Amino acid sequence: MAAMQASMAIKRGTSTVACTARNLLGLQRGFSTSYKEHGYTLPDLPYGYGELEPAISGDIMQLHHSKHHQAYITGFNQALEKLDAAHSSRDPQTIVQLQAALKFNGGGHVNHSIFWKNLAPIKEGGGVPPEGSLASAIEAEFGSLEILKAKMVAGGVGVQGSGWVDPLVTKGLIPLLGIDVWEHAYYLQEPVLSNGFFLTDIPGTVCVQYKNVRPDYLKNIWKVVNWKDVSSRYEENV
Repeated sequence: MAAMQASMAIKRGTSTVACTARNLLGLQRGFSTSYKEHGYTLPDLPYGYGELEPAISGDIMQLHHSKHHQAYITGFNQALEKLDAAHSSRDPQTIVQLQAALKFNGGGHVNHSIFWKNLAPIKEGGGVPPEGSLASAIEAEFGSLEILKAKMVAGGVGVQGSGWVDPLVTKGLIPLLGIDVWEHAYYLQEPVLSNGFFLTDIPGTVCVQYKNVRPDYLKNIWKVVNWKDVSSRYEENV
């Protein structure tokens, strides 16, 4: 399965916020559900590729969105076409064999569609802490936003290689916030300075050199988390 995240999720019908890594393969807002008519398509980003700098470079965002996410969509559409054919021909063996491709590619599409909207440029409110009911729920559940962040960073750092933090064993959760911990989300980012890691809060001036240091990526991504989007998802489902 694809690897994505420490994620924050809630149980439908409750106000409890759970810091987990559950990614539910289901239709979330932000991408088309009309496969039968059109096939799934790559969603547009709500910002330019370079607008998340310096936390995430424009080159990485372009590769991540236009190549990696597109590959999941292509694979998902192909698997669905084969699934339709297998159902039509009443071929249960093929239906079973297709489950891995459907989960891998469909899960990758769902996760990335949520992930893009979970981020925002600093100039558009990225990194601004949540307010209202979500802030209250985080305070009640974890004690503070900083504790929640620390738990999510620890969950993401703890993934060995590529895989899920929690392989879909818990049902009935609705993802609110996800952080991609595949290497393609950060590993290829090139250094701007020759003396190692550097971060400035002025967008477009210099990007962080992450390479294989996932903890630094996970610590810096909070500068572009779109808490307004997370709050909106929370409000829709409590």
